[in-house]
This record gives sequence, C-alpha cells and structure tokens, in this order.
Amino acid sequence: MVRKILAGGLLLAAAAIVYSFIPAKAPKPNVVIIFMDDMGYGDPNCYGGGPYHTPNLDRMAAQGIRFTHFYAAQAVCSASRAGLLTGCYPNRIGIHGALWPTAPIALNNEEETIAEILKDQGYRTGMVGKWHLGSRQPFLPLQNGFDEYLGLPYSNDMWPVDYDGKPITDTNNSRIHYPPLPLIEGNNPIRIIKTLDDQAELTSMYTQRACKFIRENKNKPFFLYLAHSMPHVPIAVSPKFRNKSGAGLFGDLMEEIDASVGEVLRTLEEQGISKNTLVIFTSDNGPWLNFGNHAGNTGGLREGKGCSFEGGQRVPCIMRWPAEIPAGVTSNEVASTIDVLPTVAAICGAKLPKKKIDGLNILPLLKREKGANPRDYFVYYYGVNNLEAIRKGKYKLVFPHKGRTYKNNLPGYDGYPGPQPNVDVPLALYDLSLDPGETLDVKAKFPEVVKELDALADQYRNTLGDDLRKIKGTERREPGKVKN
Repeated sequence: MVRKILAGGLLLAAAAIVYSFIPAKAPKPNVVIIFMDDMGYGDPNCYGGGPYHTPNLDRMAAQGIRFTHFYAAQAVCSASRAGLLTGCYPNRIGIHGALWPTAPIALNNEEETIAEILKDQGYRTGMVGKWHLGSRQPFLPLQNGFDEYLGLPYSNDMWPVDYDGKPITDTNNSRIHYPPLPLIEGNNPIRIIKTLDDQAELTSMYTQRACKFIRENKNKPFFLYLAHSMPHVPIAVSPKFRNKSGAGLFGDLMEEIDASVGEVLRTLEEQGISKNTLVIFTSDNGPWLNFGNHAGNTGGLREGKGCSFEGGQRVPCIMRWPAEIPAGVTSNEVASTIDVLPTVAAICGAKLPKKKIDGLNILPLLKREKGANPRDYFVYYYGVNNLEAIRKGKYKLVFPHKGRTYKNNLPGYDGYPGPQPNVDVPLALYDLSLDPGETLDVKAKFPEVVKELDALADQYRNTLGDDLRKIKGTERREPGKVKN
C-alpha cells in the first residue's frame, strides 16, 4: 500500500512538472483603429507635414510600419467607411458618396463588419466618433456589431450652422434644412452640438471615452474603433491647444489630434497591454483643399478629397504592434483600408464574412516576409459607380471622366470654401514611381500597358459595374433601405 501511494504521488508530481512546461495559450491581440476624417497624406510630420509637431505619430511610425502607398476605399466619407469596416469596395455593397442625414440608404445589416467577426471570437467591441453609415436605427453601430457607441451619426458640417459659426437664417441656403447635429450614446441622442465651441470639445471627448473603454476592457480582448470627426471642417480645438502650435488653427488641431493618439498609446502602456495591441492610424480620404488654411496637404500628390487622383485617395497609414511588427519599417507596397478586415481576421483567428469581399490579408507585409506583395493592383471608383482609374504595380491608368479639381481657383480661408468645379479628365497613363504627382502622361510611350490595364479593368466592370460605360455588374449587392 505504501509503495502504491508513493508511486501515485510520483506520477502526480511528474504530471505536474510536465504540465508546468506546457506553454499557456497566448492571449488574443487587441485591435485599435484610429480613423481620421479628411487628413491628407502630407499632414503628419513623418509624412512631411508641419510646421506644427506630431511627436506621437512620429513615435508610432518609429515603433511600427509606415505605409507610403496606402489607399482609402474611396475618396469620400461614407463610401470610405463602408470599405474599411466590411473589406469591400463600397460600390460592391451599394454605398456611395457622403450620406445625408435623411439619406434613403445605409449600410445593409446583412454585411458583416470587423466588429461582428471579432465579436464572434469573444471580443468586446466599442466605437467612438463619426459613424456615417446610417443615421438612425436599425443602422447605427449597435446594430452592426458594436457593444457601445458615443459619437456623431454623420459629418460635423451637416448642421444648420454657417461657415462663420452662426445659425443659418437665409432661407435660400439649402443647409438651413439640416436637422440639429446630435451626439449619440448607444442608440439615443444625449446632446445637440450647436456651436463651434461645442465642436471644440469633440476631439478630447472622443479621446477620453476611448481611453475609458481600454481601461474597462484590459482583461479581455477588445476592438476599439476611434473615428475622429476632424480635420473635416468645421475645425475647432479645445482651449488647451488653441493658439499653441504657431501654425494657425489647423496646426493647433493637428497637435490636439497627435496628443489624442499619444493618450491612447499611453493608456495601452499603463494597462500593460501595449505589446499585444495592433494600433492602426489612417484617414478616410485626402484633404478638402478648397478650404485653404483649414485643410491639410497632400504632400505633393495631385488634387484632394473627392478625386480619384492620388491626393484624394492615397492616405497616411501607420501600424504599430510591438509583439509582431518590426520597428522603424517603411512599406512601399500597395495596400488599402479594404485589406484591414481580412488582415485583422487572420491575426485574431476570426472567420471572414460569408459574402464575397475585396480585401486581402496583408499580414505578410506587417511581418516583412521576403517578397510579400499581396495587393498588386487597385481600382479607383467614385460617384455612384464610376470606374475612374486602375493601378497595377507602378502604373496607373486614368479613364476619361468628369472630375473635381482644386487647381483652377484660389481656395477659401478661415473656414470658408473656395470653388471646386468639375472638369473633363482625359485618358492618361502615369508612372507613379517617377511621377507621384501625376503630371506626365506616358500612354503613347507604353501602349501595351494601357491595353493590359484596360483589360484588367474590364474584369471589374463585369463584376462591379461601371456607370461610365453603362455596365451594371453581376456582383453588386443592395444597401440597407431606410424607412421614412
């Protein structure tokens, strides 16, 4: 009996020793997306911006990967956000433009968002900031996978207030018909944003709420989507940052935005979860250049918001994940916001949406695997469904279309816009490796490239359609329909 007890004890001890050497299952990484509104490619210091200072963004870039050829899904608000959250070209899912408060369409609830696929994996999901994919139930964030929400349902200029910050009284001004601008918590308005002073609270309010979400969920995997309302006009800053940058109101705002990024990173560090958190910083489209000194810059890229030229759709993007992403990396490969969902799914062990998406897993780029280049081409849609350009490798073919330009008129200043007329854009081929400003048409030099890219574009015309050529497309899906 004694021998049996001793033998049993030795077996238990041996089992305990073996068990102690089995590595614990690694916790799932957290994901934070910081999404700016109308921030240009050239706005952060690490992309050439200034004379204001963005030390937190610079530090984030030094600790992670900075992309130089990263594209928004489309060069306008709602379409871009739909692309980010679903991994689809927005025209695939029926979203276009910037949805008005009374828009008859919204993001279809049958489309799966990043929040929904991560929630299925046990993630806590939170959103703070601008939504712009449907302004009332059942199309708000809580009906699209988020556990909690605080923010504006659409752009901060969709309010009955004029460029001078005073209520509109002119009945000939169409903007007088906008409803009051609501701040929503969950599904319900909790406050009306009435003045520029109210707008000045938004950046810090969003930041505080985002950091609160991080602290409350530090012991479980979480997904945080922080979608700032600015630097979309009207811009405003809190008293702490006003007149501090020496670079005007836009410079003050850039420093407040940078401080917001710093607060998020600092909160992750204080909670001991920074190493295992992927933080993505990017923008929904390029700057609204006709607002002059209240807009940003494209770093020399052509045109801006609302254009399929590079200044409208190429945006800054920085990703930081100390556990996996090497520090101080610059990626010159093509990538897009539509690639975020499949990449996050791969990282977090989530299933891809059941319906077809367009995004690609760019995790090999983040890990700097040799020869990695998941996305060799990208298509530029605009309007309801116009295929305006296509890029493959270093070449970009622009198709004839009517497009916005900021080049024919002086911009406005101090909150007022200048003209942004439409002009005829001709067929042109650009070598972006030599001519990122898209100034030299080389189609006569490389007719075989034009032919190749046009043939590739035909594949998209057949599936996603092209209003420019009156092709409907076979794979487009319906948006959500809002009942009046």
